[in-house]
Amino acid sequence: MDPSEILRISAVHFPSLDKTKPEVEPLEKGGSDRKFYRIRTEGTQAIIFVQYGNQRDENKHYVEIGGFLANAGVRVPEMYHHDIAAGRIWMEDLGETDLWTYRNQPWSQRRPLYEATLKEAARLHNAESRLALCPQPLSLQPGFDERLYLWEQDYFFTHCLQGHFGLTEEVVSDSKPALHAIARELASIPRMLVHRDFQSQNVVILNGEPCLIDFQGMRHGLPQYDLASMLLDPYVNLSSDEQQHLLEFYQSIASSHASLTTSGAFSRIYDLCAAQRLMQALGAYGFLGHQRNREDFLVHIPVALPRLHSVISKIPELAPLANTVERILERPPSPPNTRC
Repeated sequence: MDPSEILRISAVHFPSLDKTKPEVEPLEKGGSDRKFYRIRTEGTQAIIFVQYGNQRDENKHYVEIGGFLANAGVRVPEMYHHDIAAGRIWMEDLGETDLWTYRNQPWSQRRPLYEATLKEAARLHNAESRLALCPQPLSLQPGFDERLYLWEQDYFFTHCLQGHFGLTEEVVSDSKPALHAIARELASIPRMLVHRDFQSQNVVILNGEPCLIDFQGMRHGLPQYDLASMLLDPYVNLSSDEQQHLLEFYQSIASSHASLTTSGAFSRIYDLCAAQRLMQALGAYGFLGHQRNREDFLVHIPVALPRLHSVISKIPELAPLANTVERILERPPSPPNTRC
């Protein structure tokens, strides 16, 4: 959008903008159809302006879900105004420092931030009981069921293994029966609210405290899916010891949930969710890289694929898929910005 148009429509809701010298700064945010802008003014707090389209239905529920989470005690940006008809949101500017910013800092500095972030996740996960208090049913995305898990698997096969690496259907078909059984297993476990895209760039650090963003995809699922999203985040490297510490920390603050009652059950569910999350991420990188011409997303595939291999190597029934991925990893590196 033109900056002058953004200021014109924003001044309708924020008259004080006419008395300052506001500037509009476009912000880059992931691979969605939303456009973000920072409105800076003299002597007042900046405002984030969001223009979203109709490509994804979840975008229009961001403000509604944000209000619910705030009432549940989860730290999220304050929502100032929402023009649903025009697809526009004005909200609090939390700044530019996210959890990803700390990726190269010593673990002694990162650990408190990650622990605080997991506390916010636990509050979100445990907000289920507050749904009944909502005056109107909360607009959530369809929950994780067998269909969604199967979609994530097919997304990975179609856009990563086949679309990016050029594998044929015959090569990957022997892995599908076990994956379909895993989808059924995960779908049979009691669900709770999950963020769905819980990774380092969706946690903003403000005054030393984490605030969650990009929660419009919230739905019912398994907390281990969110944990795997954060601990195996392809944008950040956490050592195995750091991951284990954070898994144990989360269990210590959320031990009442049914799927966390025993370490064996927790570990099994975590590994299955980690496989699902990494397959979804790899499918997204291939789709955005090749179908949306966002080649910058392809650089994450060489990071995420070994992590997927490490996870599925621990799941006996996925040995055929682990072997397939291992063969890909043994290939010579391909030239940049091309299919492997």
